[in-house]
Amino acid sequence: MSHDLIPEAALDWARAGKAAAIATVVETWGSAPRRAGSQMAVSELGEMVGSVSGGCVEGAVVLEAMEAITAGVPRLLSYGVADDTAFAAGLACGGTIRVLVEPVAPMLSVLTELVAVRASRLAVGYVVDLADWSRRLVEPGQDGAVDARLRADKAGIDEGRFIAPHNPPLRLIVVGAVHVAQPLVVMARLAGYDPIVVDPRESFAAAARFPGETILDMWPDEALTGLALDSRTAVVTLTHDPKLDDPAIAVALRSGCFYLGCLGSRKTHAARVERLRAAGFSESEIGRIHAPVGLAIGAQGPGEIAVSILAQVTAVLRGE
Repeated sequence: MSHDLIPEAALDWARAGKAAAIATVVETWGSAPRRAGSQMAVSELGEMVGSVSGGCVEGAVVLEAMEAITAGVPRLLSYGVADDTAFAAGLACGGTIRVLVEPVAPMLSVLTELVAVRASRLAVGYVVDLADWSRRLVEPGQDGAVDARLRADKAGIDEGRFIAPHNPPLRLIVVGAVHVAQPLVVMARLAGYDPIVVDPRESFAAAARFPGETILDMWPDEALTGLALDSRTAVVTLTHDPKLDDPAIAVALRSGCFYLGCLGSRKTHAARVERLRAAGFSESEIGRIHAPVGLAIGAQGPGEIAVSILAQVTAVLRGE
């Protein structure tokens, strides 16, 4: 699931003294515009953050949210397509969605705990019983259905319970603050990643080249070890310099990162493979490397190369 900051926005409103509600897509059929787990927060003043349908039924959901805030009771809504209402409160795309609207006041303690868990980069399942509206957070290893949802990163209904997985945000660690890295970190952030640029060379790792981004001017192996690479992390090496790339690759290969891509020609990669073999890496470990990095789309220039890299990362993440 996307790590949109909807729970955080709703909690901020509550702490500021504003009543609020959270609307969540719990089920979809057909060509629904947003998948289960997509959320929108609505304040008592009609402020909105997020989306449950890309605009099709947002207006209707806001009205329902305002009523739920007043009543203090959740409600489960359904929206679909109908010939005479498709452009009123229906989905013109032809799909059907069910939306759970929860006023924040009755769930404030759980919401506060959820936001704290998300800030700690820990995985947790948010579970709502659709019969009695009780809700709780479930840690990994406590419930098989929740574990399955966390692994798949997909929200949905299981035996009368809505389960929303809250995994840590995706990270893209870019080793080498080169030209390709500049559009890549921008695209990665738009795709929902927290990008981190690693490069010990001051002239490359300048804040002016990556405004607003996290830059670690450290040796890559030290930086990647400290970042504790996990299954929500992708690593891309771009320096072309074995002194910088190889130590990063060594850490990444023996970590839980879901993707490792390395810039360089086939000849460059062949030499890299020989160095890794000499360093004691197995063929299966070396086989984790995507090189030359990116999908083969004939990319030219930093922007197009960045597109090809992010597309490949996405394909690996989604199991394509």
